[in-house]
Amino acid sequence: MRLSAMGDVAMTVPVLRAFVKQYPEVKLTVISRPFFKPFFDGIPNLDFFAFDEKERHKGFLGLVRLFKDVSKLKVDAFADLHNVLRSKIVGSLFALSGKKRATVDKGREGKKELTRAENKIFKQLPTMFERHAKVFEELGFSIDLSSGSFGTQFPEKAVLSEDILEIIGNENQKLIGIAPFAQYDSKVYPLDLMKEVVAKLAENSSYKILLFGGGKKEIETLDSIAQPFENVINMAGKIKFQQELQLISNLDVMLSMDSGNAHIAAMLGVKVITLWGATHPYAGFLPFNQSLENALTSDRNQYPQLPTSVYGNKTVEGYEDAMRTISPDEIVQKIQLSI
Repeated sequence: MRLSAMGDVAMTVPVLRAFVKQYPEVKLTVISRPFFKPFFDGIPNLDFFAFDEKERHKGFLGLVRLFKDVSKLKVDAFADLHNVLRSKIVGSLFALSGKKRATVDKGREGKKELTRAENKIFKQLPTMFERHAKVFEELGFSIDLSSGSFGTQFPEKAVLSEDILEIIGNENQKLIGIAPFAQYDSKVYPLDLMKEVVAKLAENSSYKILLFGGGKKEIETLDSIAQPFENVINMAGKIKFQQELQLISNLDVMLSMDSGNAHIAAMLGVKVITLWGATHPYAGFLPFNQSLENALTSDRNQYPQLPTSVYGNKTVEGYEDAMRTISPDEIVQKIQLSI
């Protein structure tokens, strides 16, 4: 399996957990960047193959080398859960060698219909989890994605290390995670309103609010948000990625944009409140096992062209303030009801 961006990778995890539970006799090997290995730790019958994009597996000849490397594992079938040029090349090599191959259908036509300005078809599209399950179905493995004994399973909450407890404390407080950033500005809740959300939550001393992000600029912003409050902590840059996953698994709720953090929390079985600007959960990216009621979307009465983008990379003039139609009070109320 060939995977890329953080959210894309995280969305495969619940499907793979369901697969190994329902087909314990089948061995899976995930091909992805080394950074993403912690996502798959602890999943039985699953091995991780590190894709070396900078050296050994770089370029077309590198992909041929990747095919040969993976072939040594005596692969019977290739599931392409990414459907990009690289994965298509490797998948084609497996198909030419006589192996079964199935590729995810990203539903590009339906997404165009959902996001176009005129003649918009506003309806729920299949989720990425359903699309991933369809790939395995084509290979002969139907997957039940419902939660419970026959569906998917979530990992146990991680035991927090002393390093983490030194930062967050060991008080018996509800842990609220907030990940206020996304790859594109059109998916980011306005900073002044997010500060209102944090201030309202911080009034409750039984809450501990943990802020997540990365990069120098984001860390500085998160420091400014956390600084006035004793029970708000900026976690960015303070712990390693694997520790961050352990901490997220212990959250009572995560507030996130339409971003990778939402999918990471969801894959760990955490309840997620998501905020949507230019994008919309109907495109199929609602985090796994989460309710549409907890996906707060910008007002389509005021901004009728929404959603204007599948991924948030397209902007529409006059729609810069669309997320201001989601009130801080509504967000706080959703969080309080979720704890």
